[in-house]
Amino acid sequence: MDDTRIELSSHVRDLVEPLASRFSTGRARVRLGVNTAIHDDTAAELEAFARPLWGLAPLAAGGQAVPHAELWLQGLAHGSDPAHPEYWGEPVDHDQRIVEMAAIGFALALAPEQWWDPLSGPERDRLARWLLSALPRQTTDNNWLFFPVLVGLGLDRVGVPYDRSLITARLDRLETFWLGDGWYADGPTERRDYYIPWAMHFYGLLYDVLTSGDRFKERAARFAGDFRHWFADDGAAVPYGRSLTYRWAQAAFWGALPYAGVDVLPWGEVKGYLLRHLRWWRGRPVAGPDGLLSVGYGYPQPALAEQYNAPGSPYWSLKAYLPLALPAPHPFWTAKEEPAPALPAVSAQPHAGAVLMRASGDVTLLAGRQHHPWVRHGAEKYAKFAYSTRFGFSLPNGTLGLEQGAYDSMLALSDDGGAHYRVREEPVASYVTADTVLSTWHPWPDVEITTWLTAAAPWHVRTHRIRTGRALHTAEGGFAVDRDAGTERESGPGHARVSAPAGLTGLRDLDGRREGEVVDCLPGTNVLARRTALPVLLGQLPPGEHWLRCAVLGAPDGPEAETAWREPPTTAPPPTTALPPTTAHPTTGDVRDMRLGDGT
Repeated sequence: MDDTRIELSSHVRDLVEPLASRFSTGRARVRLGVNTAIHDDTAAELEAFARPLWGLAPLAAGGQAVPHAELWLQGLAHGSDPAHPEYWGEPVDHDQRIVEMAAIGFALALAPEQWWDPLSGPERDRLARWLLSALPRQTTDNNWLFFPVLVGLGLDRVGVPYDRSLITARLDRLETFWLGDGWYADGPTERRDYYIPWAMHFYGLLYDVLTSGDRFKERAARFAGDFRHWFADDGAAVPYGRSLTYRWAQAAFWGALPYAGVDVLPWGEVKGYLLRHLRWWRGRPVAGPDGLLSVGYGYPQPALAEQYNAPGSPYWSLKAYLPLALPAPHPFWTAKEEPAPALPAVSAQPHAGAVLMRASGDVTLLAGRQHHPWVRHGAEKYAKFAYSTRFGFSLPNGTLGLEQGAYDSMLALSDDGGAHYRVREEPVASYVTADTVLSTWHPWPDVEITTWLTAAAPWHVRTHRIRTGRALHTAEGGFAVDRDAGTERESGPGHARVSAPAGLTGLRDLDGRREGEVVDCLPGTNVLARRTALPVLLGQLPPGEHWLRCAVLGAPDGPEAETAWREPPTTAPPPTTALPPTTAHPTTGDVRDMRLGDGT
């Protein structure tokens, strides 16, 4: 067996082993801790039961031994039995159970000999009836539409008939989210985050394989060219958007490509993207002393959780192990892993409203169009100016002042003297050029800000036109850097910087009017580092129109970064003063730059 295949198999077993002692008496529930999600405790315990199947089913399909398989077999028999005290319950519309039923459908589709054939006739009937109950239920109008499709794939594999029009309707609706150029929207929304690769494309490729079709393969092939820009040379993915507690599911797309036989890139290159990402995560403190995965990103961080994250949610990460379903002779396993390829320094991705910039092996995503006001900390997860594989991003840990707000990669504005700040939350218009993201936003009804973010690797340049009807205090943050190993700091008129073993970050005010300062943010605010220092530029504006310009540096610490700090861009690029002609997408309502095409 290929060493890589052995290694990934071992990962799955290591992740699953601590769960064995957490099964309930009837084996239908896995109890990992206190559930604070919006769904009920039964759904949370079903989630912890079902999500490991994303890794165990590929193990079984690939002919490898499945650890503690009997626990899941007993749980399927009892959890789907209305007469059993551990019955999971029939799903209602928009029920979390439907999400987890999809994982069970996936397991039946990949390995019925493991989790269907050993059941008795009555047990099969009850499990089939329970899965069938998901098909007529309404789901959220986004990637959730794929969940009944996955349930149907499992029922197909074990020979259970159902109303196929219920699946056709979901697939037809999913078609309306296709934007072109490899991209979907996650429903009729502005969101194009990791749910595009780890959900929309991942499920589409599963569907093609399990139906012997090719409906989705070409789309995934087109997406691969853009998505590889989201990964740093060391394997880190840009932390961006919601559900970051799913962690290495960020690379699940790179496992789905070989599973579906989509050979758009050399197998060695695809293998490198997946393996480097998994290695980047190894050794990071993402599990507790009991071995259970925590809610958080770079470390346990409950504040990062979405409203729907329960203790079992992080096991969604096992989707990254789909290649284990492939036989050992598959060329994905036999190919030699290739190092990170040389990619262009700048990749403009207008469907995501982003420009991705690569320097010194790191990736910075400049963001302009996405937002998600419902999700917890939506402004921080979607609407910051920049997201970095090296520096991550930060969440507020309170409502007063700069220390609690941790306003990295934001222009924070206060109308009460610096006590409370507002930031960009929902851009109302945006477009992307070859190196620049533009957006307009309104922190108050009488304040309009247009922001240009321009890649100038290793710097990026920010230009803001502010039209305000009120006096404002401003604080613009660079990246936040880990301060635990010590820092060197420098601040004064027109500049602020911090260097540390984790990297060098700083800002230079291109107009020289603002004052630099370094802020120690409260612990637990950054998604990668527990304690950080943040360089900021501070200023005050009277009512009227104003322009603010600065250059922001984020780089590995060392001589090259020091040289770059001494040689910043001297001027901001001339901004476009008017938004281009736009149109609304007929289905999603998204506003697009007509000069770039709407991709439909």
